Amino acid sequence: MYDPRDPVPTTGGNHLMTMNYFRGPLSQEKVEERDDILVYLTAPLASDIEITGPVKVVLYAASCAPDTDFTAKLVDVHPGGKTYNIADGIIRSSRRNQSAAPELIMPGEVYEYRIDLWATSNLFKAGHRIGVEISSSNFPRFDRNTNTGVSGRDSADLQPALQTVLHNERYPSHIVLPIIPR
Repeated sequence: MYDPRDPVPTTGGNHLMTMNYFRGPLSQEKVEERDDILVYLTAPLASDIEITGPVKVVLYAASCAPDTDFTAKLVDVHPGGKTYNIADGIIRSSRRNQSAAPELIMPGEVYEYRIDLWATSNLFKAGHRIGVEISSSNFPRFDRNTNTGVSGRDSADLQPALQTVLHNERYPSHIVLPIIPR
């Protein structure tokens, strides 16, 4: 459930906010305790893995709202459990097809979303885990979606939305990482 009255708070990252918001890699454990974030982790890595280049998440999801957001964050989970953000991104469901005009979604219907996490470079050390966090907000870095089909600056109406993320053979949600051979 995503409630725009209680969005996931921005915790570090690549942003230019200055007042009360730290930039860069910050601990994400408190954020991951929330009920509105899905966390996917690899097993502890047997050897170092370097990623360098563009990162994206392909997400298959449905919402009960006519418009909503989906966010993705790549994280590095250290052996002791400390989790640090590496890259993140967002997509508005009505703008899922970037080469077409915005179009609201049909509530309950599954759509494919391609979330660009931009380019990065990180060496995930042996024993670490690669993690992906999926949510519907990262506020105030990204404006919160009202889930009404009306932009936040044009509407004071904030509606909660039930989000469903799929990851199965028919709907293979996944992250695309540019792994550099070592």
